[in-house]
Amino acid sequence: MPVKITASAVSLNVDDVAASARFLTTHFGFTEEMSADGFVSLAREDAGMNVVFLRRGMDMLPDDQRHDHAIGLILAFEVDDLEGELARLRAEGVAVTMPLRSEEWGERAFQVRDPNGVIVELLDWNAPAGE
Repeated sequence: MPVKITASAVSLNVDDVAASARFLTTHFGFTEEMSADGFVSLAREDAGMNVVFLRRGMDMLPDDQRHDHAIGLILAFEVDDLEGELARLRAEGVAVTMPLRSEEWGERAFQVRDPNGVIVELLDWNAPAGE
C-alpha cells in the first residue's frame, strides 16, 4: 500500500527568510503558521501545501544541501483572474519578470520574483473546449 500523505510543503533555502516570507504574506495572502530563527512555514487554506523558507547555511540541513539556494524552482499558483492578479501586483509595485504569455496548449502565465530571487508564477488554463 502506498504511503498516506497527510500534508504537503515545499521547502526553499534562501539568504533572507524574513524577506521571502514578507513577500508571500504581503502579495499572496499567505499566513505564518510557525517560525524560529532561520525558519518560517507559511500557509494558505486554498494552496494545498505550505511554503517553508530556511536560511542557507543552517546546521540542521544536511551537508550536501546546506548552502543550496532555491534556484531552478518555480512556485506556480493557478488563479481564477489572471489579468486581475497581474494588475494588482503591478499596482503593489511588484516587478513582473516574465510578461503574461499564452501557450498553444492553453496555459497562460506570468512571473514575478521575491527579494531572494524565488520565482512565483501565476497561471490559468484556457485550453480549447474538448482538450
